[in-house]
Amino acid sequence: MTADVAVETTPEIPLWNDPDRPVAARVDALIGAMTLQEKIAQLYGVWVGASANGGEVAPHQHDMEEAVDLDALLPAGLGQLTRPFGTAPVDPALGALSLLRTQSRITSANRFGIPAVAHEECLAGFAAWGATAYPVPLSWGATFDPDVVRRMATAIGRDMRSVGIHQGLAPVLDVVRDARWGRVEETIGEDPYLVGTIGTAYVQGLESAGIVATLKHFVGYSASRAGRNLAPSPMGARERADVLLPPFEMAIREGGARSVMHSYTDTDGVPAAADENLLTGLLRDTWGFDGTVVADYFGIAFLKTLHGVAGDWAEAAGAALKAGVDVELPTVKTFGAPLAEAVADGRVPEPVIDRALRRVLGQKAMLGLLDPDWSPVPPALEGIDLDDPEALRGRIDLDRPENRELAREIAEKAVVLLTNDGTLPLARPRRIALVGPNATEATAVLGCYSFPQHVGVQHPDVPVGIDLPTLRDTLAAEFPDADITVARGTGVDDGDLSGTGEAVDAAREADLVIAVLGDRAGLFGRGTSGEGCDAESLALPGAQQHLLDALLDSGTPVVTVLLAGRPYALGRAVAESAAIVQSFFPGVAGTRAIAGVLSGRTNPSGRLPVSVPRGPGSQPTTYLGARLAQVSEVSNIDPTPAFGFGHGLTYTAFAWSDLTVDAREAPTDGEFTLALTVRNTGERSGTEVVQLYLHDPVASVVQPVQRLVGYTRVPLEPGEARRVRVTVPADVASFTGRAGHRIVEPGDLQLRLAASSTDARLTATVTLTGPERQVDHTRRFHAAFTQDPAAQV
Repeated sequence: MTADVAVETTPEIPLWNDPDRPVAARVDALIGAMTLQEKIAQLYGVWVGASANGGEVAPHQHDMEEAVDLDALLPAGLGQLTRPFGTAPVDPALGALSLLRTQSRITSANRFGIPAVAHEECLAGFAAWGATAYPVPLSWGATFDPDVVRRMATAIGRDMRSVGIHQGLAPVLDVVRDARWGRVEETIGEDPYLVGTIGTAYVQGLESAGIVATLKHFVGYSASRAGRNLAPSPMGARERADVLLPPFEMAIREGGARSVMHSYTDTDGVPAAADENLLTGLLRDTWGFDGTVVADYFGIAFLKTLHGVAGDWAEAAGAALKAGVDVELPTVKTFGAPLAEAVADGRVPEPVIDRALRRVLGQKAMLGLLDPDWSPVPPALEGIDLDDPEALRGRIDLDRPENRELAREIAEKAVVLLTNDGTLPLARPRRIALVGPNATEATAVLGCYSFPQHVGVQHPDVPVGIDLPTLRDTLAAEFPDADITVARGTGVDDGDLSGTGEAVDAAREADLVIAVLGDRAGLFGRGTSGEGCDAESLALPGAQQHLLDALLDSGTPVVTVLLAGRPYALGRAVAESAAIVQSFFPGVAGTRAIAGVLSGRTNPSGRLPVSVPRGPGSQPTTYLGARLAQVSEVSNIDPTPAFGFGHGLTYTAFAWSDLTVDAREAPTDGEFTLALTVRNTGERSGTEVVQLYLHDPVASVVQPVQRLVGYTRVPLEPGEARRVRVTVPADVASFTGRAGHRIVEPGDLQLRLAASSTDARLTATVTLTGPERQVDHTRRFHAAFTQDPAAQV
C-alpha cells in the first residue's frame, strides 16, 4: 500500500533528494511515498561477499540463515550491506569495484534510487584483506593515550571511506568484569573511565573520517556469569549504572557516535534487544541519542531461539522494534516477511516501523546517500578506468607505510614491563634460547577480529596479505651478533610435553632464555582467546606453565614474553623471571615493538589496562572491588593481583613531590585543584603515567575501595621536571544512590595520585560540603590535567 499523502517536489527533483531542504522534511516526504514493503526493506541488511573479480557481490551463506534471493529483495530497496570486504579475501580495488557495481544495482532496482549503507568490522583495523592490522583494543587501553588512538581511528576510517564503506562496528565499550571471558582482547580494560576516554577518542577519530561509529555491546555483555560468552548477566542496577554505562554516556556525548549495537545478554530476565527502558527510555529519552540502534548479528532472532521471550519471528521483530532496535543485522530474518505479516494482522503498528525508518533514512540523508549527485564510485576509484578489472588489482593500498608507522607507535606505547631485575634492557647477548609456541608464529600478534584470524584462516591457500615478521625475525635484526637457538617446547594449547627436554637443553646452553608464551586468537573454540573462546581458569593454556617452570629450573635467566588476549596467572615466574614483558596482540608492528623494549631501543611506557592475577582461580575480580572483595581472614582465597591495574615499569626512575592543594574544601557542585612535581631522576628519557584515583571512605551505598578518575602521560628527559596540575570536579565523585539517582554526597574524600592502583605516591584528603546534589549524563566526566613547560633541574 502507499500512504495517501501529497508529496511536495520541485520540477527537477523530489523533495527527499533536495539537499537544501531540512533532513526531517526530506525524510517525512520519502516515508509518505513508500509502501510498507519499501519501508521494511530499509530496516534490514544482507550479508554479502565482494566478488574477487570485481563483479557484483554474492549473498553470504551462514548456518544461522536461509538463502537470500537478491533479485526478489532489491526492487523494494535495501537498508544495509553486511561486510562486503570482511567475508572473503578480495583485492581491495576489486572489492571496491564489486561494491560500486552492487550499489548501482541496488539504486537501479528500487524506485527511489536509495543505496545501501555498507558496514564493516574495524575493531583492530579495517577488517579487509591486505589492510593494516593494528593492536587490539586491550593494547589501546595499555597506552593510556587517547590521542594516538584517535589518530589510529582516523586512519582506519579514511581507509574504509576510500573504498565505499559508511559504518564501522566499533568500538567495544564493554568493561571487563571477568578475565576468563574470551572477548577480553576486544575490550579496552577493566576500568570504566579508561574505557570511556580511550573509546571516545576512537569514536572521534572514526567519525571525523565520515564513518558512522557503532558502540557495542549495549549493555552488560561483559558481565556474563562465569565469563561465558552469551551467558546471562547477573549485574545489579547499580553495577550497570556506575560501571557499565559510563563509557557509552561519554562516547555519545563527547564522541558523537551515531550508532549503537544492542548486547546479546539479558539483565534480570529482560534481553537487551527487547529492553524498551534501555534502548528508548535511557538511550533516547534521557540521553538524547538520535542515531540508529542496530542488532548484534542474529540478536533479534535470538529473542525466540535463545531467550524464549518471543513465540515466532514476527513476535521477535515486533518486540525489538518496540524496544528501539532500528536495523536487523547481519541479514533479513525477522524484519522481512514475518514483520510484514505482523503489520497486516495488527500485531505490529506501522508507526513503529516509521519511527525506525525515520532514523535510518535520516542517517542516509546525512551520509549524502539521498542526494541527487550521489555516486557509487568511492574516492579510491575516482578518475580510474574501470572497464578492465584486472588492471585495478593492487591499485589500492590499505597497508601504507604511514599506517604501519602509526601501528608501530601504538604497539610500542602498549608494551608493559611487569618485572625486571636489571636484566633488561639487554646489552649484547651472545647466546639466546628463544623458546615457546609464539616465538616463530607470525599471527601470534593478531586478535580474533583481525582479517587473517577472523576470515583468512578459512582460506589457507590465500596469502595473509600483510607483512607479519615473527619475533624470531625481529630479534635477529635487533641482535645481529647473537646466536639464537629456537625451540618450540610446546604448543599454545595442545598440552604436548615432548619438546620440554629440547627446550631445557637449549636454555642450559644459552646466556639468556626468552620464553614467548600466550594465546592463539580464534573464534568459537578455535583459539584460546577471542569470541566464544572462554577460559575455565586463568592458568596459561595447555602445557605452557609446565614449560615455563622447566625453563626457570634450567639455571639460565628467563625473560618471559606474553603475546596474549587476556592476563594470565604466571605462577613462579612472577618472582623468578628475570623480567616479564606483557603485550596484548600488538598487531603488524608488534614483534618489532617487543624487540625494541628488550634491547632498550624503546623505553617501555605501557600500563596494565587489566589486573594480572596471582592465581589462576581467583576470578572473577577486578581492582574495582569493594572492601568485602579484598583479602580477608574469613576466606582462604586471596584475590590480590600479582600486578595491579595501571602497573608498568620503565628503564628510568621518577620522583613525585611537592603536592599542593588549592583548597581542602569545596561544595558538592565545586572542584579541587591539586599540583605535584614529577622529575625524571634516571639517565634516559621516559614517560611516567600519573593516575588519579578517588577513595570515598564513607558513602550511603557500598563503593569500590578506589576508582580511576583521571590520568596523563608525562614525557621527561633525564633531569627534567614538570609541574602537573589537575582540576577535579565534584562530579567525578558521583555514584548511584539508594533512590536510583546519580548523586554527589558531602563528606571526606581521598584523592590519590598514583603510579598504579597498587602504588599511590601522594594523597590529598579533601571535603565536599553542602547538600547532597543530583547529577545526570550531563555531569562533568573528567579531572582535567595540565603540565607546565619543562624546567631543567
